[in-house]
Amino acid sequence: MTQTQPKPVPMTRRCPLAPPDEYAQLREETPVSEVALPDGNTGWLVTRFDDVTSVLVHPDVSAQRKFQTSVTSVTLSPDEYLASGFGVSFIGMDPPDHTHYRKLMTGMFTVKRLKSLVPRIEKIVDDQLDVLVAGGSPADLIPDFATPVPSLVICELLGMPYEDSKLFQERTHVIMSLERTKEGLLDAMTGMSDDMRALVHEKRAQPDGRLMSNLIEAVPDDGVPLTDDELVAIGNLMMIAGYETTANMIGLGALTLLHYREQWETLCRQPDLAERAVEEILRYLTVGPFCLPRTAKTDLELGGRHIRAGDPILLSTESANWDPAQFENPEAFDITRKPKRHVGFAFGAHQCLGQELARMEMRIAFAKLAQRLPDLRLAVPLEEIPMRTDMQIYGAHEVPVVW
Repeated sequence: MTQTQPKPVPMTRRCPLAPPDEYAQLREETPVSEVALPDGNTGWLVTRFDDVTSVLVHPDVSAQRKFQTSVTSVTLSPDEYLASGFGVSFIGMDPPDHTHYRKLMTGMFTVKRLKSLVPRIEKIVDDQLDVLVAGGSPADLIPDFATPVPSLVICELLGMPYEDSKLFQERTHVIMSLERTKEGLLDAMTGMSDDMRALVHEKRAQPDGRLMSNLIEAVPDDGVPLTDDELVAIGNLMMIAGYETTANMIGLGALTLLHYREQWETLCRQPDLAERAVEEILRYLTVGPFCLPRTAKTDLELGGRHIRAGDPILLSTESANWDPAQFENPEAFDITRKPKRHVGFAFGAHQCLGQELARMEMRIAFAKLAQRLPDLRLAVPLEEIPMRTDMQIYGAHEVPVVW
């Protein structure tokens, strides 16, 4: 009997604002399915909400990936990765190592600290709207609004000049590309690491009370201050996670609101819906379509399938966030929807540390955009928008608008 070859991970979208159609059938028939991964391995794809959250807290599932990724075909060997100086991020660690760093970082994102950032974020958004309006209609929301807002915020947080962030943005683009070359990836990671190390040295010499300086001065539970290598790894993670995902959520969220015109008009009439709108955007769009790949530490059963120790496990957060078992009428985009737990920021011990900062940026950005430009509209039909199907973080390359 001929053995059926595993199919590749679903990637093609019929609608640019919806997950691939195959996920509905997978959730119904084979919620844990064997798939061929882009890096040449075979792994397991998990598509139901309850299964995804179960894996994210499973004690026999590891976040360690041995420097590899299962969503791109071009990867670095352990030696190449270490040579780049990029550092090992704590999001790819298990307890107790992960707990050590997570506890330290949690103290940097307290409610008090985040609330103190609100006036500055509001000023950044207002200033960028001034630039957008001054440039006149038509405009592109990606370079004129969605990209600079989180870039300015993360620079403010780290204590980095905004001009220096431009190169970080370019290198992040290469790192997150699905079409990268090994040479381009290594060059981008090495350059980003060198610049982040220079920032660490600068803050050691001239502390400024910002996040990087606070990390340098922090004393973890073991009493040993963070090394330059550890600070570089954390700084690189902050730049990618703090800029890339939020920028695409703002751009894609604005595109979705403007496409579903009645939702945009509702937000303009009721700006207090911004908080619910953000939660619906995070659920409906899920720009990070997969959690970072996991690995089974032991043999285990999941969704009726036998997972072998060492098998890669890919968790589809975008499928989980459209699971009708968790969300009523999930295919409807409704900013008045009562918020319910989603996995837009993952779940469990590895849930995104900066999620409240991202929510804050998005709430302020969408509320002020609707208040300032209520007649904003798309300049071209949705099907003409160039989407980021070539990137690990989904979004739009351009959002042309007029007003």
